[in-house]
Amino acid sequence: MFSKILIANRGEIALRIMRACKELGISTVAIHSTADSDAMHVKLADESVCVGPPAAAESYLNIPQILAACEITGADAVHPGYGFLSENARFAEILQAHGVAFIGPTAEHISVMGDKIEAKKTAERLGIPVVPGSDGAVLNDNDGRRIAREIGYPVLVKAAAGGGGRGMKVARSADEIDDALATARAEALAAFGNDALYIEKYLGEPRHIEVQVLGDGKGGAIHLGERDCSLQRRHQKIWEEAPSPALNAQQRARIGDVVVKAMQGLGYAGAGTVEFLYENGEFYFIEMNTRLQVEHPVTEMVTGIDLVNEQIRIASGSPLTFAQEDITLEGCAIECRINAENPRTFMPSPGKISYYHPPGGLGVRVDSGVYQGYVIPPYYDSLIGKLIVHGRSRVETMMRLRRCLDEFVVDGIQTTIPLFRELVDNQDIANGMYSIRWLEDFLATA
Repeated sequence: MFSKILIANRGEIALRIMRACKELGISTVAIHSTADSDAMHVKLADESVCVGPPAAAESYLNIPQILAACEITGADAVHPGYGFLSENARFAEILQAHGVAFIGPTAEHISVMGDKIEAKKTAERLGIPVVPGSDGAVLNDNDGRRIAREIGYPVLVKAAAGGGGRGMKVARSADEIDDALATARAEALAAFGNDALYIEKYLGEPRHIEVQVLGDGKGGAIHLGERDCSLQRRHQKIWEEAPSPALNAQQRARIGDVVVKAMQGLGYAGAGTVEFLYENGEFYFIEMNTRLQVEHPVTEMVTGIDLVNEQIRIASGSPLTFAQEDITLEGCAIECRINAENPRTFMPSPGKISYYHPPGGLGVRVDSGVYQGYVIPPYYDSLIGKLIVHGRSRVETMMRLRRCLDEFVVDGIQTTIPLFRELVDNQDIANGMYSIRWLEDFLATA
C-alpha cells in the first residue's frame, strides 16, 4: 500500500480522495494555486504545496510543478481526481518514469479511450454495441456528405478529441451538413487543438446510461450497476441517479455483462465508466471515461462500496475486493450538482459565501469544499458541491431530496438550488420520464 498520496486536484473531489486516504491510513499532500490558499482541501491535508498562480495552466495543469511537489514531499502516488490531468496519458507516463504511481488506468488505455474514433473501434472489437457512424475520421466535406447520406439524417458531427459538448453539431438534412462540418471543425480546433471529426446517427429521445466498472489490470473486472445521467444542459450533466428508472433487472444484467467482458478483454485497471445512449431497448456506446466520475457517489450509495478506496487498492497491486455476485443494488440514490451559477441563465456567480447551511439526516451526503466565509474564485469550474440522497425506493428518495433542497442554504452568491426545487416537483421527473433533451426543452418553456 502507498505511504503518501499527492492529490492533483482541488475542491470537493480533492476532499473526497483525502477522506479515503485517511481511512486507509495514508498521508496526503494537497496542491493548490495561490487562489486556493484558503481552500478546505489545503486546510485538511497533512501537507500542502503551492504549484503556481490562479490560472489552471500554470498550476493544476503544470506537470513539472506537480512532479516537483511529489519529489519535495516524498509522495509515492498521485490521484488525479476528475478533470485537469485525470485523462492525460502523458502525465501518467511521466509519473511512472519518475517512480510515482498514477492512481488510474495505464497510459495506453487513457490514450485509446481519449480518442473517440479509437474508442469506438476498440468498443466494437470488444463486443460493445455502438451508434451507427463513420469508421474513422471524416476526410473532407465530400466524405462527410457521403457518410451522412449513407447513415441517414439526422446525424451528429462530433470532435474526435472532444468532450463537454464542444465540437458537436446536429445536421437534420443535407442542407445543414456543410455548416455542421465547418462549425464543428472550427470549435474542435479552438477547444482541443485537433480538428478531426467523425459522424454518427443522431438519436431522437435517448437516455444517457453509464455503467460503472472496476478492473484489476489482470483480466478481472466487475460492474457496479448503472447511472442515469439524462438530465443535461448543453451536454453537461446536472442530475444523476442510480439505478436508472428506465431499466429493468434483465436489461441491467445484459449491458453489465457486455461491459465486464469488454473490460476483461482489455485488461483494464482501476475505475472506469462506459457511457451509452439508450433508446427503444437498445444501448449504443458513446465513450469511456478512464477516471472517477463526478457522479460516482450515487453508485457508492446504492452499493455501499467506496470507489476511491478501490482505486487506491487496485493501483497498489491488490486484487479486486469484491466478486460480481457480491454486488447488490439497494434502494435509489440521486445526486444534484450544486453550481455557483444563476439558476436560469447559468452565468457563473463567484464571490463570498456569507452564510452556508447544508442539509443532513438519514441517507443524506453533501460532498463540498466550501464553508461560510469562503470566497469562490472565478478561475475554475462552477461546481461548489454535490447533494446526494439515498432512500429505500425512488419515491422515498425524491421526498428526501425535496426536504434537503428546502434545508440547503447558500447565501452571498447565486446557485442552481432553485432549479432543483423546480425539478423535484415536476411530474415527468417524478415519473422518471425524461431524455437527454428534456431539460433544455423545459428551460426553454419555463
